[in-house]
Amino acid sequence: NNNNKNNMKVMIMSFTVIALSSLCQQTRGFSSRYGVRMATLSRQRVGASLWMSSSSSSSGSSSNSKSGGGRVSNAVTDANLLEKTTKSDGNNNNKKKQQQKKKLDTNPAKGTRDFNPNDMKLQSWLFGQWREVASAFGFSEYDAPVLESEALYTRKAGEEVTEQLYCFEDKGGRRVALRPEMTPSLARIVMKDHPLMPIKWFSIPQCWRYERMTRGRRREHYQWNMDIWGVSGVQAEAELLRAMVTFFTNIGLTSDDVGIKLNSRLIISELSTKLDIPADKFAQTCVLIDKLEKVPLDAIQSDLEELGLKREVVEKLVAVLSGDNTLQNMETVLTEDSEAIQQLKELMELCKAYDIQDWIQLDFSVVRGLAYYTGAVFEAFDRTGTLRAIAGGGRYDSLLETFGGDSTPAVGFGFGDAVIVELLKERNLLPSLDEINTVDSVVYAMKPELYSTAIQVAQTLRQAGQSVDVILEPNKKTKWVFKYAADRIKANYCVIIAPQEYENNQVSIKDLKQKEQTTVNLGSDLLAWAQQTKTQTS
Repeated sequence: NNNNKNNMKVMIMSFTVIALSSLCQQTRGFSSRYGVRMATLSRQRVGASLWMSSSSSSSGSSSNSKSGGGRVSNAVTDANLLEKTTKSDGNNNNKKKQQQKKKLDTNPAKGTRDFNPNDMKLQSWLFGQWREVASAFGFSEYDAPVLESEALYTRKAGEEVTEQLYCFEDKGGRRVALRPEMTPSLARIVMKDHPLMPIKWFSIPQCWRYERMTRGRRREHYQWNMDIWGVSGVQAEAELLRAMVTFFTNIGLTSDDVGIKLNSRLIISELSTKLDIPADKFAQTCVLIDKLEKVPLDAIQSDLEELGLKREVVEKLVAVLSGDNTLQNMETVLTEDSEAIQQLKELMELCKAYDIQDWIQLDFSVVRGLAYYTGAVFEAFDRTGTLRAIAGGGRYDSLLETFGGDSTPAVGFGFGDAVIVELLKERNLLPSLDEINTVDSVVYAMKPELYSTAIQVAQTLRQAGQSVDVILEPNKKTKWVFKYAADRIKANYCVIIAPQEYENNQVSIKDLKQKEQTTVNLGSDLLAWAQQTKTQTS
């Protein structure tokens, strides 16, 4: 009887496991591999128990075994099942880890820059300085697309800028390029719009050149351009040189820090005529001479041969340009009534009238690398010789002719952002970011129910011309708000809407610079305070 009872228990357990296994397979929640694995393992364990029970019963009574007391489970037993499923999970996890490792490269493209808020503060300060000078000299701002026709830059003169273009064919089959400089775009606009001359225009475009990177030289940069069109005399050059010096003095640089080299392409033109260099080779010759500042004569030998220029002719030209940088010396090479010498004499006199003679030095080796220059050329440089050219420009009366237009007097300069920032860092003249304030007041409601009042206060301050940052989370602690306003965003004031002051129709205002706190009535008194403090900080 005891054996029959045991066999009955085993049979009940077997039927129960089979029923549960079937239920697991039909139920979506348990049909995952984990549910099936658990059910399978359970069947294995019960099957083993049944087998052990059967063995025990069989050893106790052979007659009972024959009557069915030794029945075992039909569950499939696999001793390696757990190991196999674990190994499968490991492979899947490894694949997931490999997929997770393929992260986005967060660095900007080589030669380019990100501008976080602090970088933008510095950029805004620099651009503000440029715009202030341009405005003081009566210039109007303009802009043009960063994407231009490639033909605007391919002048076939061997210039580096032509070789450094970011250019491609667009989906319409047009050859286009990211602008490497702004002057050709300005020429295109003048040809298109025919503005009434003279014009004094400036711009601060982003320019792109695929070039070798050094300190202060990147593949993208912003450039302050100032140009005067329609004035043929050197008065235009003198005005631009004075504007450039004004910027230097405004940011704390002196003539001991920076100099401006001055020359004229007419000097080279007259020397070329004396050396029998063909007029149609003049522009290419200037481009090659400019390269000699960076490479030896041997490096451009093949270019000279291609132009049909003899090495000894170029050596004579370079020797004269690299000699004594005085007008008296150049008069012995050319003639006293030379147009080039007369032009430079007049320009030097105007520089004295502008009181910038200490900044200017004659340097006949300065050529500038762009083929379109036709007259005076100039280049601002670091007197220590640490950095490359800071700015440069010159006269380009024939540029429109190369585009099929009429010859038009024009002169201008380009001033990059990267080199001047490096120079200011070196001289410890960069403004502190704390001094570049962008927020006047922070408005803070101490209780959520006062937040609507904080919004109204912020609107009042903004109507007065203030820059206002509202604390958008009313539950922030007062200590955090003060730290955020004073240390993180460098605000001048923190306007606090507190329960007690609000009951008296007032707000508390903390001066974050002077560490003083006062109360002001809501309404007209608050508006008057906002207008007064805005005037004091602007």
